Amino acid sequence: MKSKTKFQCNDCGAETPKWVGQCPDCMAWNTLQETVVEKKPSSNVSRFREHLAGPSEVCSLGDVDASETPRQETGLAELDRVMGGGLVKGSVTLIGGDPGIGKSTLLLQTLSSLDNSKIQSLYVTGEESAQQVGLRGQRLGLSLNSLRILTENHLERILNVANKEQARVIVIDSIQTVYSDMLQSAPGAVAQVRECAAQLVRFAKQTNTALFLVGHVTKEGALAGPRVLEHMVDTVLYFEGDSGSRYRVVRTVKNRYGAVNELGIFAMTDKGLREVSNPSAIFLSRHDEHVSGSAIMVTREGTRPMLVEVQALVDQSHLGNPRRVALGLEQNRLAMLLAVLNRHVGLSMGDQDVFINVVGGMRITETAADLPLLLAIVSSFKNKPLPNDMVMFGEIGLSGEIRPVQNGIERLNEAAKHGFKQALIPFANKPKEIAFEINVQTVTHISQVMEKVGL
Repeated sequence: MKSKTKFQCNDCGAETPKWVGQCPDCMAWNTLQETVVEKKPSSNVSRFREHLAGPSEVCSLGDVDASETPRQETGLAELDRVMGGGLVKGSVTLIGGDPGIGKSTLLLQTLSSLDNSKIQSLYVTGEESAQQVGLRGQRLGLSLNSLRILTENHLERILNVANKEQARVIVIDSIQTVYSDMLQSAPGAVAQVRECAAQLVRFAKQTNTALFLVGHVTKEGALAGPRVLEHMVDTVLYFEGDSGSRYRVVRTVKNRYGAVNELGIFAMTDKGLREVSNPSAIFLSRHDEHVSGSAIMVTREGTRPMLVEVQALVDQSHLGNPRRVALGLEQNRLAMLLAVLNRHVGLSMGDQDVFINVVGGMRITETAADLPLLLAIVSSFKNKPLPNDMVMFGEIGLSGEIRPVQNGIERLNEAAKHGFKQALIPFANKPKEIAFEINVQTVTHISQVMEKVGL
């Protein structure tokens, strides 16, 4: 029996029994969303709700067991890193990414390695047939004998099978294909995605099942469906990577069990995704000859410091409005640094095209990239290369001051491990004791920087 539904306005809260394009109360357009009014849950849903241990009670926070949550390793160290150390019982993880980037491949590899550890798992696919998934598994050389698969997109049947299988790890591929009988809208609609995700999250919490939800993304790169979907889950992972590159980056956007902005680096091969144990090596080109416009910075993503090459190309513009192109960095930040360069150093780029690129398709969001970015621009403009064995990091303020960044010691350690002999850093980041072989030079203002590097 289908539950009764109503349509409620997101702006004013007005209710109507049927959908209309314009809210009759506030006159807003396209704000009515379908919601469940009254539902008669099926027998399997009723059984799941019986898992609740009665009503909630108020307790003292000091009496709560705050011990570390035990984790189960997935067999992929890079995936464990972005999830905060491994799988947590009852956790819900949402993975989003462009089509064909490797979401299903990664999860299939994860379940295969978990089955080898004698952990019961279930792969639910609503997009592909069992034969398609089996062919992919064979092509990747995975062990498929103990991997359980269900081709279904009906929510109530999925919950029923998951309850019978007693799986401890479940993958739903994808949440946009799942639908419930309690709503009349089509699969992928906002109401369907929200209701199905809510019931799956409830099931995962009540049965201590680790749940993976695969989510589609829009053309802008955001997860499709309601924004509340990201609030429901415990962890949100984004797959990043250029279709022309073999490297894939998994970034943690939200994590209730670990650090955010953590990165996992994978390489796509004919045998699936392979972990990259030394990610700094793939982002450094190490030119045989000295080249202008190239600077090496030490960025930090989550708990991992990484060496990244920032490249700049400054060329005479033949346009009335010179171009400012930034790949992997924020374009507004580039415009600000060019203004600082003009004001405090006297180098005007008003008639120059400026192109910025981060090697390897990385996306840098932290302000530690200011100093290497500015030096790469000046190096290209003057056609003078920077020292090959020098790394740098630091934030630049509007008055030209060089501000410190977090975890300076760890950044210097990473640079020393890769053989760099010099470092240009903010004065406030200068270590009290240097336990590694690297010549540290400090600066406090942008006017000092050019003298230090010989530009």
